[in-house]
Amino acid sequence: MGRTLTAALAVLVIILIALFFVIRKPSIDPVETPPPSSFDDAVIERGRILAGIGNCATCHTTTDDKPYAGGRDFPTGFGSLYSTNITPHPQDGIGNWSLEAFVRSMRAGIARDGAYLYPAFPYTHFKNLTDEDLGALYAYLMTREPVAYTPPENKMHFPFNLRFLQWGWQLLFFDKKPMQADPQQSDDWNRGAYLAEGAGHCTACHSPRNAFGAEKKDEAYAGALVDNWYAPALNADQPLPVHWSSDTLYDYLRNGQSAYQGVSVGSMGEVVHQGLERAPDGDIRALAVYVASLGGQDQTPNSTRQAATQAAQVIDAAHKRTDADRSQGENIYIAACAACHYNAADNPLGLRAELSLNSAVTAADPTNLLRVLLRGIPADEGTPGIVMPDFARLSDRDVAELSRFLRKRADLPPWEDLEKRLKELRQQLGTVAADKGEKQ
Repeated sequence: MGRTLTAALAVLVIILIALFFVIRKPSIDPVETPPPSSFDDAVIERGRILAGIGNCATCHTTTDDKPYAGGRDFPTGFGSLYSTNITPHPQDGIGNWSLEAFVRSMRAGIARDGAYLYPAFPYTHFKNLTDEDLGALYAYLMTREPVAYTPPENKMHFPFNLRFLQWGWQLLFFDKKPMQADPQQSDDWNRGAYLAEGAGHCTACHSPRNAFGAEKKDEAYAGALVDNWYAPALNADQPLPVHWSSDTLYDYLRNGQSAYQGVSVGSMGEVVHQGLERAPDGDIRALAVYVASLGGQDQTPNSTRQAATQAAQVIDAAHKRTDADRSQGENIYIAACAACHYNAADNPLGLRAELSLNSAVTAADPTNLLRVLLRGIPADEGTPGIVMPDFARLSDRDVAELSRFLRKRADLPPWEDLEKRLKELRQQLGTVAADKGEKQ
């Protein structure tokens, strides 16, 4: 019996030692920070564009005077993460990282010192980038201003604070193989797929996640609640009365508005007006072609005419519902919304955001509509220079009734738990209704 137990313990020790060497990743030696003059200007500019498409600044910047210095908090169900300093500061940032260390972190989720990175950093997408593009990103980051700033320590719950457990997460959910071009698709489609699934990491926001925080691959682009905004579905199940086309998506990604689907605000507003600002038209067009294809829509000129006809029918039907129903919600709509949002059925305008078509109204989740009602849209978001006032002073009942009317006007079923979500957002955004006292 003793010999059997001893043998079993010996086998266990051997297994643990072997597992240690499998899990353990070696550190990569530090290097001297490469001088900016060692990088070609064209390569740096290419990296700038890729960093914009990846929206790197939004996640790695907390204040304008410390760009890319990290410190932004990301609350998760496993604890809070803080983005890292990715400026070329030799101690606080990545200034002593070689290109080899940088590429490994982007493709394998392993830091220079061998520590596993949490997948809140989307290396699961960046692994699709080519050597040339990773080199360009490295050149761009290494030519930023070094910032002496150490972000706060992560506050992950036990046992998720044990980084080596990420080895198991990768084993279960991380496909290390880079994506391949589809020879059956056009050059624009393949370029768009590369940008969306690589630097853009679009599914990171637009796909639901499982209990372990991994994207549900079989529900890609099905929509998800992220950072208290709702990233709507972009697949064939999108609930829009008029689905995205490559033309409307191009307008939206280039200018921040679409005649049918509305205006980019919140997280998507940052992507459009900050991230994609420098991207060339060809890349914006390619992204539009790829994302539009996710909805399974025909991209012929005839389909464009069909979309216009369909939009006119939806708007005309919405007008008739408005005429037939004088509920409290409709009265609020007439008094507060119609002057700006009323559209002719045959000529909806992006600046007027037709609400019977708008994605904030048609989405499966009321978060985006409620956030816009409570906070409005300032001049530096949405369509540049165009302001929507907030309606936070309305009572919860009035906001809820207006939201219900807008859903009914769009011929959609009412949202469940609308009042509950409204109260949650009131608390998170710090807004107070007029019947409950002044905002603190």
